[in-house]
Amino acid sequence: MEELFSKSVEELNLFCKFTEDEMKILENADQAAEEMAMPEYEHYLKHEFNHEATEIAAKYGLLGIPIKKEYGGSGFKPIISTLAKERLGQLGMGFSSFFNVQVFLCAQTIQRWGSEEQKKKYLPQAVKKDKIFAFGLTEPEAGSDPSSLKTEYEKKGDKYILNGTKYLISNGTIADYLIIFARSKERGVGNGRNISAFIADTKSSGIERTALREKIGLFTSDTGMIDLNNVEIGEECEIGEPGKGLNIAYSALLNARLGVASGCVGVIEAALNAVINRSRERTQFGKPIGRHQLIQQHISAIRQNLEMARWPTYFAAIRKGEYEENPNNKDLLKEIDLRVSLAKRISSRLAFESADRAVQVFGGFGYSLLSPVGQLFCDSRVTRIYEGTDEIQDLKIASSLLGKDFEAYA
Repeated sequence: MEELFSKSVEELNLFCKFTEDEMKILENADQAAEEMAMPEYEHYLKHEFNHEATEIAAKYGLLGIPIKKEYGGSGFKPIISTLAKERLGQLGMGFSSFFNVQVFLCAQTIQRWGSEEQKKKYLPQAVKKDKIFAFGLTEPEAGSDPSSLKTEYEKKGDKYILNGTKYLISNGTIADYLIIFARSKERGVGNGRNISAFIADTKSSGIERTALREKIGLFTSDTGMIDLNNVEIGEECEIGEPGKGLNIAYSALLNARLGVASGCVGVIEAALNAVINRSRERTQFGKPIGRHQLIQQHISAIRQNLEMARWPTYFAAIRKGEYEENPNNKDLLKEIDLRVSLAKRISSRLAFESADRAVQVFGGFGYSLLSPVGQLFCDSRVTRIYEGTDEIQDLKIASSLLGKDFEAYA
């Protein structure tokens, strides 16, 4: 098992007492990451989605880690998902983004909010990767404020008609199904209580998808724009209660933010591994660069970043597991919302800083996608934006201390 990941598992096992099945799936995650590494690198250089990685993940059972056994998954607690995502994050955030959407944003949302019929229909397909899912919340004018989304639905008999545009959607052009958030056509923009969630088949008439390739990084993650033009879906495709779409979206983002934090811990580990190897092998001024004190300063800083990112993320995952066993505990949910925001804010910032330091250690070669740290640098920047920007997390963290009267968007 990869050394830094192995140490994480070993240290957490002192507190969590992992079962044999849990240890096995973590070993699977490690082996899957080993198999994915070269294909991920090759597809990254070609700027194309890595279908090989998704096949490997499904083969090792990684797409079903948090999904209950009756729906084809393993039913493991969040700390196991967190550790598995940490290991996958060492490959960069490309496949990690696919994983976040397929598992945390979509499958877990259906498991939490879907009808029994929806769970039986969609979850086994998601776990096996028979079908790919995308999460359609963001729009050109609705990012950090999803309550302002403009995509509309209209009820006609036993059908819903959807119209609107979704933007910067991961898995957008490769998905078989979309979870779409839309507001009632009868109500105006800005009223979040009129937003509902739906599952749409991408083969439906009226769905047009455009690939968005002009990205700074995430080259093995598919990103698309989705236009919905009088898309007709059945009423059985609505998720949860009408008008509860924002509640559904926020619970999905809670899962995804923890996933981003976990992946960022993996990015820091990858950066640390890379600079250690480079510092031992690269020679300048007649000695390995690792013997230069300023290079050691970078290595020390990245190691500190790893320690600072790991434990808020692990603690948030452990507490989230406690909440899932007691989902009616609103005080615990409020705490977890804060813990996850802290984990994402800290981990994403430190991942980008660590990748930046790694590029500096590598020098000119670091400023290249051919180098492992160049990829980490490009990929990690988006983690401070998607699934809730730095600024949104700061507002959540600060208002938790100041009180409800100080909530910025109350």
